[in-house]
Amino acid sequence: MAMAYKMASTGSLLSGLKAQPWLTPLRGCCLQATDGLSVKEECQRWFMEMKWKKVHRFVVFKIDERSRAVLVDKVGGPGEGYDELVAALPGDDCRYAVFDFDFVTVDNCQKSKIFFIAWSPTASRIRAKILYATSKQGLRRLLDGVHYEVQATDPSEMGFDVIRGRAQ
Repeated sequence: MAMAYKMASTGSLLSGLKAQPWLTPLRGCCLQATDGLSVKEECQRWFMEMKWKKVHRFVVFKIDERSRAVLVDKVGGPGEGYDELVAALPGDDCRYAVFDFDFVTVDNCQKSKIFFIAWSPTASRIRAKILYATSKQGLRRLLDGVHYEVQATDPSEMGFDVIRGRAQ
């Protein structure tokens, strides 16, 4: 498999991504975020499409414990909103999510902010909570352009009012 971030002869990246010192290729299909945990290239690709092309409203990530890799769990289309993101998060397992929040400021300017959500419900297993908590910063480093972070254990901690309040 060809890697999406091979160096061109000029030193720039073919995919348009900046070279990051913490990106380590693993077997041509993954990026290493932290010791022992890899992030599939598709995770960064879906995030960049959401950020630059605006073709997705959110991306939900999960950790596959067997392969020790972060994978894309669900992608929200451009017509989906925050309610669909909340519905995509399981009530008994941890997840990471990024959400592209569009809003209008008091000055009547159209703005967009990207939120990183660390979802760790109280009903999830302790092992999963520890794994997601220790792996969060590695994934965050790979998702360049996140403006705000929200950590939630139940839906009230990441309600739409919380997101809107943080953005404005």
